[in-house]
Amino acid sequence: MAENAVEAGGERFLKKRQVLFLFVFLGGSLAGSQSRRYSVAEEKERGFLIASLAKDLGLSAGELAARGAQIVSKGNKQHFQLNHQTGDLLLLETLDREELCGPTEPCVLHFQILLQNPLLFITNELQVIDINDHSPVFSENEMQLKILENTPPGTIIPLENAEDLDVGKNSLQNYTITPNSHFHVLTRSRRDKRKYPELVLDQVLDREEQPELTLTLTALDGGTPPRSGTVQIHILVLDINDNAPEFTQSLYEVQILENSPLNSVIVTVSASDLDTGNFGTLSYAFFHASEEIRKTFQLNSITGDIQLTKCLNFEAINTYEVDVEAKDGGGLSGKSTVIVQVVDVNDNPPELSLSSITSPIPENSPETVVAIFSVSDLDSGDNGRMICSIENDLPFVLKPSVENFYTLVLEGALDRESRAQYNITITVTDMGTPRLKTQHNITVLVSDVNDNAPAFTQASYTLRVRENNSPALHIGTVSATDTDAGANAQVTYSLLPPADPHVPLASLVSINADNGHLFALRSLDYEALRAFEFRVGAADRGSPPLSSQALVRVLVEDDNDNAPFVLYPLQNTSAPCTELLPRAAEPGYLVTKVVAVDGDAGQNAWLSYQLLKATEPGLFGVWAHNGEVRTARPLSERDAARHRLLVLVKDNGEPPLSASVTLHVLLVDGFSQPHLPPPEAEAEAAAAAPADPLTVYLVVALASVSSLFLFSVLVFVAVRLCGRGGAARAGRCSVPEGPFPGHLVDVSGTGTLSHSYQYQVCVTEDHRTGEFKFLKPIFPNLLVQDTEREIKESSNCRNRFVFS
Repeated sequence: MAENAVEAGGERFLKKRQVLFLFVFLGGSLAGSQSRRYSVAEEKERGFLIASLAKDLGLSAGELAARGAQIVSKGNKQHFQLNHQTGDLLLLETLDREELCGPTEPCVLHFQILLQNPLLFITNELQVIDINDHSPVFSENEMQLKILENTPPGTIIPLENAEDLDVGKNSLQNYTITPNSHFHVLTRSRRDKRKYPELVLDQVLDREEQPELTLTLTALDGGTPPRSGTVQIHILVLDINDNAPEFTQSLYEVQILENSPLNSVIVTVSASDLDTGNFGTLSYAFFHASEEIRKTFQLNSITGDIQLTKCLNFEAINTYEVDVEAKDGGGLSGKSTVIVQVVDVNDNPPELSLSSITSPIPENSPETVVAIFSVSDLDSGDNGRMICSIENDLPFVLKPSVENFYTLVLEGALDRESRAQYNITITVTDMGTPRLKTQHNITVLVSDVNDNAPAFTQASYTLRVRENNSPALHIGTVSATDTDAGANAQVTYSLLPPADPHVPLASLVSINADNGHLFALRSLDYEALRAFEFRVGAADRGSPPLSSQALVRVLVEDDNDNAPFVLYPLQNTSAPCTELLPRAAEPGYLVTKVVAVDGDAGQNAWLSYQLLKATEPGLFGVWAHNGEVRTARPLSERDAARHRLLVLVKDNGEPPLSASVTLHVLLVDGFSQPHLPPPEAEAEAAAAAPADPLTVYLVVALASVSSLFLFSVLVFVAVRLCGRGGAARAGRCSVPEGPFPGHLVDVSGTGTLSHSYQYQVCVTEDHRTGEFKFLKPIFPNLLVQDTEREIKESSNCRNRFVFS
């Protein structure tokens, strides 16, 4: 109740006030502490020591400064300051108690001490002690009184009171008058405890003896030393007018709404006088009214109507005490008092004073204090009661603190990626009729925290690059995105160490760390490396950084960069290979088979065979899909004994590559006929005939030893190979054959045949069967199984060749 009285009294002298906070501490808890009251005499100079706050709070000056102690006061001005070095509370300016509180006593200024770590409000009061710095003052320098000569002793004559702005014992205490034989003065008190004088007649006046009197009225206060004020009283003794005006009521009480229209009559006072004539004619007037009353009300001197001439404001003045005087023509008067009670209406919307706001706030910081503010309403009663609220769909909550202070607190963790900004509307509504409300908008930005790792657009990437590429070729791009912002969203790409340490990843590919472009560092060879895979990482630049991985598989596409290679017949030997063909061979007789491979894959390894040139055109034919050389017609006696065939082996690449092989065919009557050397051998023998006999012997001996060694090796290999087939397959040699599309053949089955393969070629004993068996690998596990099949052949092999 005392605090409400202080605020009500202060509102008469101060302008509309708003609360100002100097700072806010985030994350602390709010708590109040037991109120302390300090006191200081008014008119003390700036810097006057009020108290040692550090000592009262049990803190050292250093702790007080470390906790960011601040003084928060109500009103337009800051009256105090805090010395952070000493922890003392000092006056910021000279205080004038009369200006701050007016007639209200005690004069109490409320302030709060705001500490952080943790956040703490401590409510304190400062009582401003009045000093006797004002003297009583009368509104006029002199008074004039008219008193009938027949006025009986003991008559009380009201006098104008003096005003003293001091309070308590320093206020006006009593009145004195110049000693005389006719009058003495009494000191009376009003309801509001203001003192006023009354002049009491002690002895009957005699106008003929003394028509006028002059007295000095002195008003004294209770200060030490006391102060005083004086006024001259001129008394005129009148002839008999023995009836003074009398009001019908000595006290009028009226209530009026503060929003009442101007010029409205709020009350009518009425008085009567039993005298007649001029002594019975009455006029009404305010009796020693203050300037505020004269501006607010107007009194009709004839009718006694009191009208409103100024808008009322309950928040400034809620009660008026108006003295009205009625005078007759003879100078006699009567007095009445009108008490005007101003009734509050809800005409002031609530006010919100934002002290501090924190923006932006990190997205992962729950229970953060976002803002601190205070609310106030100048109205009273229900009109001054307030409700504070925000929208329900926001992750924030309002928490009340002390003395209409509120904190806006984050209720849970935020997600900047879902929502980066919040527009919060704080609504303050009073409980009056009609209800008034005030809205204040706060924009809170959410700052990013590195809580999202980069995400690749694909879990795995498949890139294709054609072999024989140029170095530094861009082969593809990986891409990752990060939903964070700023540095937390800046993605850096890198190659991760391969799982297989033998893979030279650093020499194969590189990645642009900024955009994820992948480059082949060197030319790739399909035949050496068909595919490889590695993992790439994407890391952001947050703290700590987050990362993710993706798998990249690089497929090397074949290019037609390998020409067919002829395995049989061998082309690098000094002596050409001669095939024997019996003259009795029927059409379609298998003379031999050209065996070739291609290091490429797919259609680049599909081989076709073509007879380019022959000694006897039309006698031989080459099957395009398997390279078999067969007779096209029956042989005759007119056919030459020696034939030379040129066979072209061509792949199906673009452009196609080819190789050629020369075959020598010798026609014989039977396989028992001696072998005829080819013309080239005869020429070499003729050239070597005149050689030295010793040289011939040496050559023959060396050739014999070499032949014996070679024959032993061949026999050993043949026995090992033929022994693997078991009893059921004794005397058989396996050859790979298979269907080929069109005229093309892929001899490897998978597109590429390793050059390290070894093959066994067998010629059947029965030449009429047309079978020529070849191309069985000595190491079967190296041959593709889906193209291998067994065919029958003769149990006895005439010739066996092992080549690689």
